[in-house]
Amino acid sequence: MENNEVGESSARFNFADGEMLLIDKPLTWTSFDVVGKVRNSLKPLKLKVGHAGTLDPLATGLLIVCTGKLTKKIDAYQAEDKEYTGTITLGGTTPSYDLETEIDETFPIDHITEQMIFDAAKTFEGDIQQFPPAHSAIKINGERVYEKARRGEEVEIKSRQVRINSFEIEKIELPNVYFRISCSKGTYIRSLAYDFGKVLHSGSHLSSLRRTKSGDYHVENAWNLEQLIAEIKRHKEIIK
Repeated sequence: MENNEVGESSARFNFADGEMLLIDKPLTWTSFDVVGKVRNSLKPLKLKVGHAGTLDPLATGLLIVCTGKLTKKIDAYQAEDKEYTGTITLGGTTPSYDLETEIDETFPIDHITEQMIFDAAKTFEGDIQQFPPAHSAIKINGERVYEKARRGEEVEIKSRQVRINSFEIEKIELPNVYFRISCSKGTYIRSLAYDFGKVLHSGSHLSSLRRTKSGDYHVENAWNLEQLIAEIKRHKEIIK
């Protein structure tokens, strides 16, 4: 189901055979929070529910959630390229590379020109090696690395190759740089924001992020989460 027109949608829900729900993930919610909310709304049906690509709690935007038999296609949806818009703030770094943690070091930005910013963005386009943040959900020896990071433990993370299809600078209002990025799966925009500051001989962090596309699916066609949950409940009443 890819339509959020409440008046027409109920008759088209078929959760057991499989629904692909496009959801605009709210700020501060984890991707697992969203999946749990959808799963709970489907009780007493015992259906598989999963998402196709994690969004950080401080990110908003398109989250693909699948139910029933369609969960078998999650890997295929997850493999598709993604598009994001957001803001990089120059002049300070954080341990998490975003606003989950406090600024730990500040840097000068007076030397940075607009042309330097446009040139820096171009250096990231194509295939690049990237280190995921220590505050990320990847696992080392079966444990999420963010759990180790939050305990203050040193974490050794290997770099991985990702692809940046395009890195567009949409607006510059220093210290903020507004961007649009198209990239491969597995790309950490937080890491890119951190590395962006290094290229500019400064420091930076990701201060906002929104996923706008995944494959051919766009956040403009996504459900507001609370409206979706209300519609699922209405649908269950109709089919009783």
